[in-house]
Parts: sequence; structure tokens; C-alpha cells
Amino acid sequence: MQNTILLADDDTELSGLLKEYFESESFQVRLAPDGLAALEEARKPGLDLIVLDVMMPGMNGMDVLKELRKESKLPVIMLTARGDDMDRILGLELGADDYVPKPCNPRELLARIRAVMRRGQAATDQGVIAVDDIELSPGSRTLQKSGEMVELTSTEFSILFELLQHLGEVVSKRDLYMSALGREPVPHDRSVDMHVSNLRRKLGSDPRGDNRIETIRGIGYQYRTA
Repeated sequence: MQNTILLADDDTELSGLLKEYFESESFQVRLAPDGLAALEEARKPGLDLIVLDVMMPGMNGMDVLKELRKESKLPVIMLTARGDDMDRILGLELGADDYVPKPCNPRELLARIRAVMRRGQAATDQGVIAVDDIELSPGSRTLQKSGEMVELTSTEFSILFELLQHLGEVVSKRDLYMSALGREPVPHDRSVDMHVSNLRRKLGSDPRGDNRIETIRGIGYQYRTA
């Protein structure tokens, strides 16, 4: 079964080239030339991932992502201007799964797409992980806190799953990049830090009033136990 991706970018020449390349790699590809069209396409069934450019007419990529995250956990990879750290940080805060700077290498973008899709399909045979007041269900990739559903992006889920798999142990940042993002970390990349920050905000304190996820400076993160 072919995976279907949406390329949302007003650069029609680039979109056409990427579409041809991805179709040669057995993907089905839809195109959207602006933000409003991207949001409309994202709401249609059968889509597996969105590649979303930040700078688009009518409705920019950040606004599309903000609206999309109100109703969907569909994986999103942002295309950002090279060196624009603020766009990257804001995109991750709003729930993007990863980002690729433009101009992008089609092979690198394809590798990021495949990594996001692989981790979305991984660990489905694992049982429910219960810690304090939370229950993580790998099969359905859902999280409940005190019986209430907590909405996580695909990357946030993968990071939390990795931390809970090593409950009470320190997980290095590199291991989190590899397991959750499917790539090596690069200098000045704070993607994992931003995803952990989002997790902390969504999970809140544990029943004892402590941080659930502790930063181990210079190494990585640890999900605390009593």
C-alpha cells in the first residue's frame, strides 16, 4: 500500500520536482499551492504526512499548523528558511514533528519523511505502559492522564515512549534523536529539547508535584520515578 503525502508550497517548480521524485519512490503525492488549500487537503481522508512550507500566500504555514493541531495529529514536517531558528522553534512549539531547511535536498527530505512514518508504525505490539496517573498505549499511540486523553504529536509520543521504556534511567539526547526523529543530532539543533518542553507542558507535574521529565545536563533526559 502506497503512503500519501501532501506537499504544501507556493513554489510550483520545486513542488513539481519533489512530486516527481517522491512518486518515483512509490509515494502518492498531493499538492497545495497556498495555506488555505493545504488546510483543505489536510482535512481529506487518506493522508499520511504533510510537508508544509512556512512562507505561503493567504495563510502561512504556521497558521495552517496551528489550525491543524486543533483537530489532527497528522505528522507534519516544516520547510523553513535556512538559518531561521525562530521559525523552527515556533513550528516545534506548535506541534511540528520535524523540520528541514530550504533549499532542501530531496534525499534528506525523503529520509525525514520515512523516519517519521517508521516511528509511527513502530512499537504497536507493546503493551500499555502505566506510570503514576498516566497510561501510554503504543498500539493506538494514545496517552491518558487520570483517565483523560492527552493529545500528543507523533514525535512527542515517540519521545515519551522511549523515556518510559527506560523508566528511571538517563536517555541520551542522541538516543532520543535516533529513536524519535530517525536521525543524528546536528549542531545547534534543539528539536528534542522543544518536544520535551511540550511534553512537560501537556503532562504537568506528577502526583507528588515534581517534574516528570528531568534534564540531565550535558547528557539527556530521565523520566522520574518515586
